Amino acid sequence: MPDTTLETPHIRPSGGQAGRSAGPRGAGSFVARHPWWLVAIGVIVFSAVLIRVTGTRPGYDPYGWLVWGYQTLHLSLDLGGAPSWKPFTFLFAVPYALFGHYALWLWMLTSVATSLGGCVFAGRIAYRLTGADPEHRYAAIAAAIFAGVALLGIQDYMHYVLSVQSDPMLVTVCLAAIDCHLSGHPRWAFLLGVLAALGRPEVWPFLGLYAIWAWRAIPSMRWLIYVGLALIPLLWFGVPTITNHRPNIAGQLALASPRELHGNKVIGTINRFTALTYLPVQLAALLAFVWAVIRRDRTVIILGAGAIAWVVVEIAFALHGWPGVPRYLFEPAGVMTALAGVAVGWLLLDAPRIRHGLPAWVGVPAVLLLVLSLVPGALARVRKEHKDMLHERGRTVQIDKLAATLNALGGYQHVRACGRPVTNVEYVAIMAWYTKVNTGKIGHRPQFELQQSYPIVLFTALRNGWAIKPFHTAPAMQSACANLTGLYVPTARHPHGVLVPK
Repeated sequence: MPDTTLETPHIRPSGGQAGRSAGPRGAGSFVARHPWWLVAIGVIVFSAVLIRVTGTRPGYDPYGWLVWGYQTLHLSLDLGGAPSWKPFTFLFAVPYALFGHYALWLWMLTSVATSLGGCVFAGRIAYRLTGADPEHRYAAIAAAIFAGVALLGIQDYMHYVLSVQSDPMLVTVCLAAIDCHLSGHPRWAFLLGVLAALGRPEVWPFLGLYAIWAWRAIPSMRWLIYVGLALIPLLWFGVPTITNHRPNIAGQLALASPRELHGNKVIGTINRFTALTYLPVQLAALLAFVWAVIRRDRTVIILGAGAIAWVVVEIAFALHGWPGVPRYLFEPAGVMTALAGVAVGWLLLDAPRIRHGLPAWVGVPAVLLLVLSLVPGALARVRKEHKDMLHERGRTVQIDKLAATLNALGGYQHVRACGRPVTNVEYVAIMAWYTKVNTGKIGHRPQFELQQSYPIVLFTALRNGWAIKPFHTAPAMQSACANLTGLYVPTARHPHGVLVPK
């Protein structure tokens, strides 16, 4: 299958026919000419509803990213504490910080909508690579649906979507870059590649190869290539150098991670990758790759080889000492789901050609068997995600009570004036966001902090609220900080919580 755009050129009608053939102008004609805008709006609206219905809140890292945005606006950016530096999220955190506490909701909507958009691009890739003619378009549609749904079936994928992490977003960006190239938009493909490279260093070798190809094939892109490639080291290493004088702070924080693989790191990384998807999806992707070799379909072969190469790069990172956690392998798993979708399309389209005399519908039972084999696993994933969602809702209640506690105590400025906020590590980034300080300034080892001499304010998470108590308070502040000893818990008159002095 040629790597060219499938779009047909628009031919302008001549003379008086132009006005008659142009058709009516308005919302209907705009949707007809730009249907993907409608899809984008639908994804955004659905994401907003999903956020509202699930009632979840960000994980540890996103709160730290939001703190970056606040600190940047106040010229106090400090990357010394967790999370690890990532320019991709910084690009959103800074402008969103202009909107104050609404930055949280802007990031949540951006993250969820972008992550769910990956289903659209996985489907578009599978649809395009199936190569069905108009009479057999059903095969391409089936391929697209399978690929989009299979993407959401990646292990823990929805957990990271609903905890508004950046990893599913980067899967979408990578798939969008592939789709743009297949659609004949290499500039957009390169720009999306640069954006992905600001989130994961695994993208760098692939972007480098694409830049070499584009530099030779499209001379007019060279200025864009120079600027794009220059931005990557500037943001990855330049910003940490300016703020902390540690250009490789991201790599340093990634070393000695508690999630680092122990034992054989090559086998361990491969096992983490294969655990992301179910065996039928992997076999379908393998079938597509083998079939592509037979069909001499370079695009599918390159995509399959690229997914393998990403795993090899991750193995090299793991051998270097970086953690190689499963979510770093979401991107090749996303490509795998797209290839599995292609296999579905080709089974419906080309199965009768494998052996002469087979009926045209022979691919249908094969596809049905593939889908049915995934049902038990899909149900298990749904039950797991439902259980996780209930846990996250309880966590959301605790987070909301923490914000209410700080307000009831007189605001975060009053707490900070009385001592260093200290809490369990689970809530460190959240506390940093609410108290407007770097995560490294929040104590995360309560027992250690209690043995020190400097003033602290200890926040202890309870089953239904928070306990607050200052320690080592400076003599001049003891009277002003006396109100910080208490419990924020629900009562009969205040079921949502109230500060009870103790």
